[in-house]
Amino acid sequence: MVLPFDDKYYMKKALQEAEAAYEKGEVPIGAIIVINDRIIARAHNLTEQLNDVTAHAEMQAITAAANFLGGKYLQNCTMYVTLEPCQMCAGALYWSQLAKIVYAAKDPERGCSVMGTKLHPKTEIFGGILENEASELLKRFFIEKRNLN
Repeated sequence: MVLPFDDKYYMKKALQEAEAAYEKGEVPIGAIIVINDRIIARAHNLTEQLNDVTAHAEMQAITAAANFLGGKYLQNCTMYVTLEPCQMCAGALYWSQLAKIVYAAKDPERGCSVMGTKLHPKTEIFGGILENEASELLKRFFIEKRNLN
């Protein structure tokens, strides 16, 4: 039996956020945060729109979830993100004490695992959920960017 609210379901929601970033000309990365089967934060990259290198999807989602919960810790929460978090975002996720990170596509150059970034000891991380869909969106975005220049 497939549960209606499984990892694929939530990753599709994160991919919707990535599509919203794509439509805005942002690198198409989306993130959502879930607690008790409820989405409490939705976000996507806003680095171009806000002219802020720290405005990654994960950072936006952390802020939104903390505001929703009324506290800085995201214990018992899961983040679904379409690309493995970078070192900056993984550092912020460490401090938020997030319970679990699920990502779609691995970032072999700048991802937290290749950079050796430590996560909170209680944080689980795994990837590969809808990896092809997330990777294709990123590839399409960068091919279009190269063709415009």
